[in-house]
Amino acid sequence: MANIVTPTASAASAAAAQSAAAANATTSGQKVISSDFQTFLQMMTAQMTNQDPLNPIDSSDYAVQLATFSSVEQQVLTNDLLTSMISQMSSTSISQLAGWVGMDARTTAPINFDGSPVTLSPRSAVLADEAWLVVRDATGTEVSREAINLSGDDIVWAGVGANGSPLANGVYGFEVENFAKGEAIGTTPVEHYANVTEAQNVDGVMVLMLDGGVPVYASDVTALRNPI
Repeated sequence: MANIVTPTASAASAAAAQSAAAANATTSGQKVISSDFQTFLQMMTAQMTNQDPLNPIDSSDYAVQLATFSSVEQQVLTNDLLTSMISQMSSTSISQLAGWVGMDARTTAPINFDGSPVTLSPRSAVLADEAWLVVRDATGTEVSREAINLSGDDIVWAGVGANGSPLANGVYGFEVENFAKGEAIGTTPVEHYANVTEAQNVDGVMVLMLDGGVPVYASDVTALRNPI
């Protein structure tokens, strides 16, 4: 019996990376703010020096300028912190998924069929009294349809078409069509295990590559196990 394992993260390395990134972002932001504040003081000094003695600037105006600068300062620090956090989250996610590579992931993604039988876990609808496993090729064309029992037990798909001939190697998708009293009541997904070959960060979304280059979102993986 294969072990089902829960994904784990490299907590120590992730924490170190987060601390370093946050420190760098804070230091950078403080340097920029310090430089801007010096410029602001120089401008305010020049404004006070060159004001009209007969019509001096009201002290409340200085207070407004200081408050405005303080608000901008806080916004700059907040933006730097958010940028740092986003970067840390991406790096941490990749480090977490690194441990998934080489594992078998349970998912409903299409299967890269290489001629070997595939174990499937079809699940019928609760109200169904009849269920059919439907197989489609990469173009979405139906290539096989077979009745399955409603017990939810795993089945072995041999990779043959509707006429009984072996199907060509390639990517195939699966779903269960459910019927109740002869009426279609919708489809349900079919889960299976496939080996994880790579983890990617695609525009901030964690994507796993399965055997044959089949992509699946990491969030769609329901279980992991050691390869059989």
